[in-house]
Amino acid sequence: MRTRRFVLFGGLATSGALIVGYALWPSDRLARFDHLAAGPQERFLSNWIKIAQDDTITVVVPHQDMGTGIFTALPQMAAEELDADWNKVRSEQAPADPEFANAALAEGFGLSREGIDPQSMPPFLRELALRGFGLIAEHMNLQVTGGSSAVRFTGVYGMRVAGAAARTMLVRAAAERWDVEPDSCSTRMSRVYHDATRRSFSYGELVGEAARFDPPLDPPLKSRRSYTLIGKSLPRADIPDKTNGTAVYGIDVVVPNMCYASIAICPVFGGKLKSVDTGVISGRRGVRKVITLEDAVVVVADKFWRATNALAELAPVWQDNGNASINTAAIYEKRRSALDLGPLVEDLSKGRGERALEGRIFEAVYEVPYLAHATMEPMNATAVYHDDKLEVWSGVQDGLGARAFCAKIAKLSLDQVQFHVTKLGGGFGRRLPGAFNYLDYAVKTAMAIPGIPIKLIFTREQDMRHDYYRPNVLSRFQAAFDDANRPVAWINQYTTEDGSNPEAHIPYAVPNQLYKSVKVNTPVPVGAWRSVESSWHGFFIESFVDELAFQSKVDPLQFRLSLLEHKPRHTAVLKRLALEAGWRTPLAGHHLGVALFESFGTIVGEVADISVDSHGSLQVHRITAVADAGTTVNPNGLRAQLEGAIVFGLSAALYGMITIERGSVVQSNFPDYKMVRLKECPRIDVVLLDSDAAYGGGGEPGVPPLAPALTNAVFAATGQRFRSLPLSAGPFRVPGGSTLVR
Repeated sequence: MRTRRFVLFGGLATSGALIVGYALWPSDRLARFDHLAAGPQERFLSNWIKIAQDDTITVVVPHQDMGTGIFTALPQMAAEELDADWNKVRSEQAPADPEFANAALAEGFGLSREGIDPQSMPPFLRELALRGFGLIAEHMNLQVTGGSSAVRFTGVYGMRVAGAAARTMLVRAAAERWDVEPDSCSTRMSRVYHDATRRSFSYGELVGEAARFDPPLDPPLKSRRSYTLIGKSLPRADIPDKTNGTAVYGIDVVVPNMCYASIAICPVFGGKLKSVDTGVISGRRGVRKVITLEDAVVVVADKFWRATNALAELAPVWQDNGNASINTAAIYEKRRSALDLGPLVEDLSKGRGERALEGRIFEAVYEVPYLAHATMEPMNATAVYHDDKLEVWSGVQDGLGARAFCAKIAKLSLDQVQFHVTKLGGGFGRRLPGAFNYLDYAVKTAMAIPGIPIKLIFTREQDMRHDYYRPNVLSRFQAAFDDANRPVAWINQYTTEDGSNPEAHIPYAVPNQLYKSVKVNTPVPVGAWRSVESSWHGFFIESFVDELAFQSKVDPLQFRLSLLEHKPRHTAVLKRLALEAGWRTPLAGHHLGVALFESFGTIVGEVADISVDSHGSLQVHRITAVADAGTTVNPNGLRAQLEGAIVFGLSAALYGMITIERGSVVQSNFPDYKMVRLKECPRIDVVLLDSDAAYGGGGEPGVPPLAPALTNAVFAATGQRFRSLPLSAGPFRVPGGSTLVR
């Protein structure tokens, strides 16, 4: 995947700036680029990289900032290939505009899904493919931050290539000035050198001339041994503003003459508003208007607390549309029945499949609950509508997609909508397209009061009860053993709400495998949640593997290694994990559990170190993680992402559960949807292994191994096998209930 891409550059010799970007952008778009995002001494030919006469290099990032560090890692990748002086590199948010649709992301998802190596494509096919990916990205309004894709797709297919091509053009410009061959020139620290004559030019001195050249079809990329920036823990560019309070999140937006809106949404999924008596708050100080929507009531006031207090005095009458009978138990029963009755769709079969299920057979069923995203910043958006134009401010995970969504809600063209992307205080999938209910309500509210900017904020209770939840899922496993106690058959049947899941496929060398799924839909809205399908299949698979190890009377880590002899990266991670976690020599009274999972191109192994005291109380002392993400761009950044994912996964494994009663969510706030508190947070040690594999993702792969590592450790301590989450609050059995071989 780390191959050279076709990039189109250009510029005007008199522009005073070189603008380099990804994909094939026709010249008639240049004026629009300049209007959208060019500053003094800058002219656009494409997106991604701007080089100005003063040597400032600006990397335009087609993602959103939600604390993942990509506003450092992506410029780091571009600057590496550009041989830039890092002190002169800046980053800025790409506008939510079709011109900045992320074609690199489309290429990455498209080619990786099909298993195509771009290096094997002839140049004319590559050019056609890139044109196609550009059209796809624009048609889909693609500017997504998710799927742990920024580094492994945008960085690889966009930033590295753009940087390398810009460097090639700058070298050519210098060589022409000196009347020498480009091969006799070198670059470092934002300068082009002719070492034989000890002459040099800064990039800023060359940009006007460099912009005249046609782009190289296949700019050479650096080898790993030549890296000077990739692999270094450079300071995060976003941290200063976030620590001094100047960073602007959606909830921080202030617009002149702005009012605030508080909303009450029908508590029953799919329900509607029947009626509401607004007279009880008529004349209330600060209240501007009460707006009734199809399934909600909104109070607009000059202060948010006034809007919220007034809303609390209303007594809306709701219609449940027949969904009031829905509850968690009934949903689980529906899924269990679907596994029994089908129809199940075959996903993948290897060897003899189900026909190999003979002899000694072991079975287990696992389940996970609905989970909320529970972001620290509740959902919010500010909008103003006037003269058939709409302007919106919000923190989202897809700026261009959000703009298109708002245009659709307002029944306006895209050109009539302006969208300002702010920083977002937690996303985890909640702020992706498909979960934009907060934008829906904000736009409709603004259109009901033309000319007045309205900031709509979900209270924590509304946010918790009107999320797009990680689905509750069931998975049934069967395995057969040979006479040597090795598994020879692996059968997995699972429920899904969105088709088959490749994440269910195992890396282990079991000769006969069969996977089947059954689609089960409910009225409960579901959406992407950090690590998506991997979050539950990681728990399912690594729990069942642990059970098979116990059935075979083999140490669970050694059992995994015996089935991964054909997987050198997995093996390396496990062996290093055993060393770092002290697998063979746990502390007295401590018990260890292990899990290993690959997701988003990154392999992560984790060991949970726990104890259970004589009262049955669980304490998580330490989580050790070893990760292979291919080439690590910013080690500290990746470590931070893995640490955050571990804490995120730990909260879910210990406490996370959304329950449904009478068609409504029971939980409402952090007292009944608990998070890991500081005093409960274990020590976390993360070790990174570089390999020759393609660049892997960083934001999500730390989640899947956490829950099974934890439950496997509980089994080692107590003999209790947890096949559902979250872990009960206790008490657990006292230690000594397990005969686990170690």
